Amino acid sequence: MNNETTRLLDLVGLSKSFCELCERAREYSKEEFTDRALDLLPRIYWNFFDLSAGVALGEADYFSDYVDESLYDQIRGSIASVMGGADTFLETFEEDMKYSDTPITSSISECLADLFQPLFNFISIVHDSEGSQLEEAFISCKEDFENYWSQTLCNALKALNNVKYNHLNEEEDYG
Repeated sequence: MNNETTRLLDLVGLSKSFCELCERAREYSKEEFTDRALDLLPRIYWNFFDLSAGVALGEADYFSDYVDESLYDQIRGSIASVMGGADTFLETFEEDMKYSDTPITSSISECLADLFQPLFNFISIVHDSEGSQLEEAFISCKEDFENYWSQTLCNALKALNNVKYNHLNEEEDYG
């Protein structure tokens, strides 16, 4: 197995860990969930950003979605339940923000559900093809990363970082 294949398989494992975190969100406290997400998201970003050297990036194949509206809503709702009042944050990269007098908000749960969708599709394609479509699934997901969800990941990471360290500051202030 070459180095690129090994890295792609590691990325499948990392993506699977993120999807499992989202699917099992209600099993975690807000602090545990936040810590796990803060551990996984930077590594997912780095791997999708970095992995292309050595992988022959061709045109992305079209794959069916494995995530339907019901599953998306279930994931979003579970994460929103865990995050509680910390779920909402100010969206600073929204194009409409330039023209708005009122703040535009987003939610961690929606961002993470938006990340869950391409990553779940990625791991499902690899699983269902027994690995034979690993590179094709990666190319498709990488294209989506570059065009759509890289900024969403960064926004979620920033919001989760705020939850993590505002929580610690509140403990120090009141502790």
